Amino acid sequence: MPQSPERWEDKSDESLVRAAVIGEQAAFVTIVNRYGPQMLRYSRTLLHDSADAEEAVQDALTAAWKGLDDFRFESSLRTWLFTLTAHKVIDRRRKRSVTTIGGEVPDTRPADASFDPEARASNAQLFDALTAALADLPYRQRACWWLREIEGMRLTEIGTILSLSPDAVRGQIDRAQKALRTRMVRWT
Repeated sequence: MPQSPERWEDKSDESLVRAAVIGEQAAFVTIVNRYGPQMLRYSRTLLHDSADAEEAVQDALTAAWKGLDDFRFESSLRTWLFTLTAHKVIDRRRKRSVTTIGGEVPDTRPADASFDPEARASNAQLFDALTAALADLPYRQRACWWLREIEGMRLTEIGTILSLSPDAVRGQIDRAQKALRTRMVRWT
């Protein structure tokens, strides 16, 4: 009898993959719940279109479901899922043939009604400025910066996801940080 997703929440990624491979759908649902939101944030940042981002993540998760038999933990499950997402994002970008794509930063502004209105307005302006600055970054810089600063990934993980060497990732992040510092000088 299949177990409910709640019973899988504390399981390791390896346990979840092994269970999903033998048909335990609740284990895969737990994988989706664990990594799906991160994958969607990343996809939205690179595609700037919610519908395309959702489709890219759905395609990545479908590929993951179909490819779980072949997953050998040569990287972390998270890195593998982000690699699949990165490929699906690239596919979507090719289909749209767009050269300039904006970025989206997750809205982490406090929703508390007692929050200082003046500070709230200032934070909203900062948020909008960062979103615009990210939108102006080239794709690889934006992707590397996002995975490092927002998702907290190591250079080797980012390199695996984007098929770059760690040195190339470091260079992309350095260029992104310089560009963002220039664009965000008003906020420092």
